[in-house]
Amino acid sequence: MPRVVVFNEFGGPDVMQIIEEPVVEPAVGEVRVRIEAFAVNPLDQMMRSGTSPATVPLPHARLGVEGTGVVDALGPEITGLKVGDPVILTAIPDAGVRGSYAEYTTVPASRVLARPAGLAITEAAAIWVAYSTAYGALVEKARLRPGDHVLITAASGGVGRAAMQIANQIGAVPIAITRHTANTDDLLAAGAAAVIATDGVDVVEAVRRHTGGTGADIVLDVVMGPGQQDLLKAVRPGGTLVAAGFLDSRPTPFPTSAPLTIFSYRSFEHTLDTVVVKRMAAFLNAGVRLGALRPAIDKVFALDDVVEAHRHLEKGLHAGKKIVTV
Repeated sequence: MPRVVVFNEFGGPDVMQIIEEPVVEPAVGEVRVRIEAFAVNPLDQMMRSGTSPATVPLPHARLGVEGTGVVDALGPEITGLKVGDPVILTAIPDAGVRGSYAEYTTVPASRVLARPAGLAITEAAAIWVAYSTAYGALVEKARLRPGDHVLITAASGGVGRAAMQIANQIGAVPIAITRHTANTDDLLAAGAAAVIATDGVDVVEAVRRHTGGTGADIVLDVVMGPGQQDLLKAVRPGGTLVAAGFLDSRPTPFPTSAPLTIFSYRSFEHTLDTVVVKRMAAFLNAGVRLGALRPAIDKVFALDDVVEAHRHLEKGLHAGKKIVTV
């Protein structure tokens, strides 16, 4: 029988186990996807450890919010898809029930898109969460325009790297923020116009220097925490800050007097909206076709090594996405 990753209690990577389960027949409006690869995301780690803001249904909880594979079966009333179509999963809001850490999963047909041509399977597994988050936050929410200076926190991570590529595709100027000076060359090679390492310089002063004294037009903050105060000071008056993550678990002081627009962003805000998903898919396909958008892969694991993949994620080495092939 097909294999699936489940966990019955919250904890470290070792709570995950691989079991066998019969495949589920797709219901009306659903498709069954044979998973070829999936990405390991920080949200998966939060769900597994019990720190996710969303409820996780124990026992027998599943994991995985993105992946790629081929359509294996069609439920009634499905049009526009056929068995054998290569697809990517665009949103699994109930990942605890039908997550992508499995050989098969069943999802609404509206939650799959044709796999962009030209991507390897590992790249296709890595592309949706990072790029849809960065696109949704920067383009749909902050209205990123050519020439804008955009400050990107946690730039070495999947969303950060995607944001730099998207900014470059639009004609904006991505300024990467990282904790370590040692990451500078890598981030410049990844598309940053400039890199600010918080272990060596004052963030506000460095942003002013790289923007001709005006400050950033947009900040993409996927870290939050106390460090956001420096980001607020680095934005020009009338600029925009989009809070799109929570990598720092410490409290984030509420901004009270900053003369800028502040948005809170979660990717499901747009990935469950079919109109926006259509725009995202068009942008993504164009970027892949032009070679402007290409996910960075850190390490690839086999399904049997999914526990080790989570251990690797927890080391905090953000050189690219962690992928598990099925």
